[in-house]
Amino acid sequence: MKRVLVHSERNVILVRPSSHTQSMNQQRFVKLAALAFGLILVSFVILGFSRLVLPFETARMLAAPTTFAAFLLVVYLLVRGVLSALGVAKIREE
Repeated sequence: MKRVLVHSERNVILVRPSSHTQSMNQQRFVKLAALAFGLILVSFVILGFSRLVLPFETARMLAAPTTFAAFLLVVYLLVRGVLSALGVAKIREE
């Protein structure tokens, strides 16, 4: 773990990055991927069932928040995977 010293005129501050913000373990990565998959399934279920009783445009608006959340999560996981493959922010094995 890296330590960063910040000097000021009066004192020295030792800053230790939290392990939660610096690295991710494989188990958490897989859980987030499963959550993204689940959100995609939920958005399709919402869209399908709401189309039975509502117009298509309204059904899409009801399914949009879960679809958007799944999209953001997939993009985050893609970025973390690429950063891990490049060696910038490794995903820890446990």
